[in-house]
Amino acid sequence: MRQGIVRLRYANEKIEMPKVTKKMLARILGYFVPYWRRMLLVIGSIIVASILGLVPPVLIKNIIDKALPQKDLKLLSLLIFVSIGVTILLGLLQVAQSYLSIWISKHIILNMKNQMYAHLQHMSLNFYSAAKPGEIITRMTSDIDGIEDIFNSTVVNALSSVVVLSSTALVLITMNWKLAIVGMIILPTFIIPTRKVGKVKWKIATKSQEKISELNQIIQETLSISGVILTKIFTKEKDEYERFEQTNEEVISLQIKESVAGRWFRMTITTFISIGPMLIYFYGGYLFIKGEISIGSIIAFVALLGRLYLPVSQLSNIHIDITRSLALFQRIFEYFDQKQDIEDKRDATSLEPIKGKVDFEKVYFSYNNMVQVLEDVNFSVKPGTMVALVGSSGAGKTTITNLIPRLYEVIKGSIKIDGKDIRDVTLESLRNQIGIVMQEPYLFNDTIEENLRYGKQDATEEEIIKACKAAYIHDFIMTLPDNYKTVVGNRGIKLSGGEKQRVSIARVILKNPRIIILDEATSSLDSVSELYIQRAMVPLLRDRTSFVIAHRLSTVLASDQIFVIAKGTVAEMGNHEELLKKEGLYKQLYDTQFKSQIKSL
Repeated sequence: MRQGIVRLRYANEKIEMPKVTKKMLARILGYFVPYWRRMLLVIGSIIVASILGLVPPVLIKNIIDKALPQKDLKLLSLLIFVSIGVTILLGLLQVAQSYLSIWISKHIILNMKNQMYAHLQHMSLNFYSAAKPGEIITRMTSDIDGIEDIFNSTVVNALSSVVVLSSTALVLITMNWKLAIVGMIILPTFIIPTRKVGKVKWKIATKSQEKISELNQIIQETLSISGVILTKIFTKEKDEYERFEQTNEEVISLQIKESVAGRWFRMTITTFISIGPMLIYFYGGYLFIKGEISIGSIIAFVALLGRLYLPVSQLSNIHIDITRSLALFQRIFEYFDQKQDIEDKRDATSLEPIKGKVDFEKVYFSYNNMVQVLEDVNFSVKPGTMVALVGSSGAGKTTITNLIPRLYEVIKGSIKIDGKDIRDVTLESLRNQIGIVMQEPYLFNDTIEENLRYGKQDATEEEIIKACKAAYIHDFIMTLPDNYKTVVGNRGIKLSGGEKQRVSIARVILKNPRIIILDEATSSLDSVSELYIQRAMVPLLRDRTSFVIAHRLSTVLASDQIFVIAKGTVAEMGNHEELLKKEGLYKQLYDTQFKSQIKSL
């Protein structure tokens, strides 16, 4: 294991920076549009604050040149009182401006996260099959959070700096154009290095976010309940810790590099900010000796010079911040621009309550248009029919069932329900009439009741109990300390496999769909749990069209039709007796997989 800070040279790598196009800027500025009224208030406060900021130096000039030489206590008191009042008013304006800008930035981040979540919700399973959970989390959280400063301070600072710079420069030139030229002559030194510093920060930020994604991936995988169990069983705690430690060190190293990037540039700016007033004192003293300027004017000039240098320094840093933030915007927009493979047509209609007839007509399918998974699949299933899908692993059984609720989209051909192409109806109305019980049921870390309500949010207590009794899980729930209010733990870890399965069956019974897809979940359960599951499936499948990926002979025998899936097509179909007589693929499966289960029936 490497020790110490990992040395990385990402700043020297050749990474192509994104071009700042009008389209990108319009896209970024578009997030401000809903808040234009508040933005006007921010701009108004900036303008008023910039004008008020010019008042104290002018008052100082009058104090030194008029009130003190004339020994006019009344004028001195008035000038000091006005100066204090302006300072307080300026502070109040800055508080209001800060509140408004923070409010706007937080709501922009809120909307961006909502938009990202909604967008990701509608991505197809193809996307999630390829994406890493850690990367999704990073883009949803740290990437979007990372651009908050752009909205909160960078844009506001840019506006403020431009207004303050222009107003201050105008006043300086009006006061004495010669001193103004001397004060402004060093301004180019603030701007020249910014492009290089911004480019370095952009490169490091890009790599930093990638490493944060990798770190989140490790956390997601190894600290989930399944990951923890796997790590403990194989005693890989030390290996996983070392992997985490190394990646964490790389993240910190990159963040340190990003934080100190441009340190020489900042030192140069600080130095020149200190030199500027000295030049004014020198040349202003020369003009004072010649009688061309007063002492008060020199002091006021130096005070105003700070207002000139600060916005120029901020503008140079803003360029760096914006360049750095392009790395985050690029990552965020990459996700926003991911095409949603499966979505409603513009003229999609709502699917009316169905009877449950399902037709596959010359269906072809492949993942990412590469390996052909299904080829020329044709079958018709009558309403209320139970179909058992059998075949070897990887034959395409699960893919067929996933196509029915449009979790994936067919490449060629069509799937029809009650004669209507499923691509012509809304996804919501289609999926509302389909229930799926997975082999590994997923439960949220919430109460049993809330997990059940996922099937029907407005279900009454009576409906919930009735569904649980039908799923043979009610009696067990009543033995728990908090009954239906019992929290099941992460992924339902506090329940056994059979108990989780029966809860998931009760959830689908509550939904009351016309089509059921069941990846039979009894193959890995003990005989008692299997018995309960088989009993629970009776009310679940009754009078519904069902597709069951069969692992048990009992399920195969109970089905109305059997589809033998081989190499992505329906090789054989019929009932148990008919298929045995053909002595084809089903007979082979029966002899190798099902026959040994006869004794347990």
